[in-house]
Amino acid sequence: MAAPAQLIGSSSSFLDAVERASAAAALNRPVLVIGERGTGKELIADRLHRLSPRWSQPLVSLNCAALPENLIDAELFGYETGAFTGAQRARAGRFEDADGGTLFLDEIGTLSSQAQERLLRVVEYGELTRLGSNKVITVDVRLVGATNEDLPGMVARGRFRADLLDRLSFEVITLPPLRERAEDIDELAFHFARRMAAELGWPRFPGFAPRVQEQLATWHWPGNIRELKNVVERALYRWGDADRPVGQLVIDPFESPWRPQGASSPAAAPAPVASEAPAAPSLPPPEQVSDLRCAVAAYEKRILEAALERHRHNQRRTASALGLSYDQLRHALKRHGLLGE
Repeated sequence: MAAPAQLIGSSSSFLDAVERASAAAALNRPVLVIGERGTGKELIADRLHRLSPRWSQPLVSLNCAALPENLIDAELFGYETGAFTGAQRARAGRFEDADGGTLFLDEIGTLSSQAQERLLRVVEYGELTRLGSNKVITVDVRLVGATNEDLPGMVARGRFRADLLDRLSFEVITLPPLRERAEDIDELAFHFARRMAAELGWPRFPGFAPRVQEQLATWHWPGNIRELKNVVERALYRWGDADRPVGQLVIDPFESPWRPQGASSPAAAPAPVASEAPAAPSLPPPEQVSDLRCAVAAYEKRILEAALERHRHNQRRTASALGLSYDQLRHALKRHGLLGE
């Protein structure tokens, strides 16, 4: 069995999720792992398996979004010869492959209603039938599902079975996004950098220049840990100097003065019509100000609101853009009633 992947971080939100996974591992119950893309859901699934009594048995994974709807059933439950066009010989499905072990279903929210119905039977009774067969096969599988979808919301919209969700959600582990784990960014970045330096044959990792460390700390990381890993590895590869601290970070690899401006490019999007959005209330001209403190406070509030909007309400990026510390920004937001807490 391959060595377990490392779970890196010391933030309380991350450690709480890891601790919950460790506690749930020993129980033979389904677990749902929820989180944005790139937050490490597959690493939690691996931990659930390795710390369980099933650790010596198979851990089988399937990305449900990677297959067309008409192949999901065949992939999960198997099929007999002639069950459909192209089925020239019988094949066991992922449930049979994982018998005695763990089956990790990533993007479980993309399953069709038919696949959900068949999955429900396996979860509830441990029984399945291959496509093209009436023979019942018994399997002993611990199921771990993962998604970045709001499954209760999907149930309310009729896109996911309520009874299936009830059976899958014995334990639900929700992973925090990287932007909420600011204290872990340096540790993760240095981990990926040291591994990339070794891959490039450097004698050591020379570190990051201060401005690069600031960029790493203030970016909002929509792709989370996966994005951070790509950015760090790309930085070392492009820097190419094993003796000087890495001084340049390319977060968007598509950025170029020759980038095509297609219909889907942000630059080609039509400018919003000014009348569509209400204009911000204008401040009185200086000669009409009768209360200096109120006028200054109103102007400060408008600056904070605009900066928050510009940085998608990421407070660390907003603080950096305004030349404030994180605590200074928080105090200012609280003073103007903008914390939203």
